[in-house]
Amino acid sequence: MGTLIVLGLVVVLAMVGIGLYNSLVADRNRFKNAFAQIDVQLQRRYDLIPNLVETAKGYLAHERETLEAVIQARNQAQAASRAASAHPDDPRAIAGLAAAEGMLGGAMGRFLALAEAYPDLKANQTMQQLMEELTTTENKIAFARQHFNDAVTTYNNRREQFPSNIVAGMFNFHAGELLEITDPEVREAPKVSFN
Repeated sequence: MGTLIVLGLVVVLAMVGIGLYNSLVADRNRFKNAFAQIDVQLQRRYDLIPNLVETAKGYLAHERETLEAVIQARNQAQAASRAASAHPDDPRAIAGLAAAEGMLGGAMGRFLALAEAYPDLKANQTMQQLMEELTTTENKIAFARQHFNDAVTTYNNRREQFPSNIVAGMFNFHAGELLEITDPEVREAPKVSFN
């Protein structure tokens, strides 16, 4: 009889452990999927930026340094995005992406402020269309980032709460990193009107 009770307890504990493990895996996969949604929108932005720069080149020929800074920041952010996409559960990759995105945001802010000073560029139909697409993409990125951060928070909460923390420790479930903008200058969206 005592052996049967002990065996029953072992089975119950094993079932609870399996349930906790599966919940951690599901939450980790949820935040990885959420990052994939960010990645799609970031790639769309990375594809739009060269078109914006190319359209502006004729108008901003003497602002070559600003145009090159935008392209360089875009390339760095794209490389960081590829690294984070390969390992969305690596806190260093996510932090690297956040830093690269901060630099890109700063460069784009300077570019947009400069572009606003050129009435012919503001009136250019292609530029207006690209700006509209960029604005839409930025909104989608913000929404996807929020969804990702929510998924990471849910995963981290489950990972740190008892008794899930025991299973998380046994199977090396590492904390997920939030994708946050840390540069206060970048937090403020540039106010540009091409109307």
